[in-house]
Amino acid sequence: MTPARTTPILELMDLHAAYGGIEVLRGVDLVVPRGSVVALLGPNGAGKTTLLRAVSGHLRPTSGHVHLAGTHVNGASAEKLARAGLCTIPEGRATFPGLTVLENLRLVTYASVAGRDEVLERAFARFPRLAERRGQLAGTLSGGEQRMLAMARALGADPALLLLDEPSMGLAPLVVDELYEVIAQLSASGVAVLVVEQFAGRALGVAEYAAVMRGGRVVAMGEPADVQDELPGLYLGRGLERGTG
Repeated sequence: MTPARTTPILELMDLHAAYGGIEVLRGVDLVVPRGSVVALLGPNGAGKTTLLRAVSGHLRPTSGHVHLAGTHVNGASAEKLARAGLCTIPEGRATFPGLTVLENLRLVTYASVAGRDEVLERAFARFPRLAERRGQLAGTLSGGEQRMLAMARALGADPALLLLDEPSMGLAPLVVDELYEVIAQLSASGVAVLVVEQFAGRALGVAEYAAVMRGGRVVAMGEPADVQDELPGLYLGRGLERGTG
């Protein structure tokens, strides 16, 4: 089953991408409907992060099509894609460690249609812990707090589509739960989220749709229940067994 809504926020058609002579994406087809959470699952080496790089303008596809809100964007720069409403949070912490929490957030207010005060207010409302640490250097925050700050910075740009790469990596289950609560809230507010996860349980808990990658291709896509048959054959770790992400 393929999700079908009018003009999806993201559509990939027969997408190929390579590093040098090594092809990593081998004809990916994927749809992300507007305002939905899509979990992209699969083992290490399946091509998940490469897919995000190809979509976000950091890796030029060798063939195929990337459509953002119905517009063909193959070859567009990351900056142009960001102005069109696409925002990426890569694996890791993605903050400026030598700046305070407040300074990190102020850096993104220039890209927002909202005013500075509104951007900060929304960030602190979603992540109250950041409000408590607004004067603290980002590099001294815990790993979970740095992920929250990275997400808050991304949301300051008012994205229509948020790409998240392994948000649960290295974090305690309670922190992962907090992050996924925000992801669910974003979807409810109209922001589409494509979240890459190796550990499937928590992502499937909030996703409307799921896609399973293997060998550089999407081998199944649909509602979470529709892809269950593909999961046992993949290494998805304890998150699938315990539902902790």
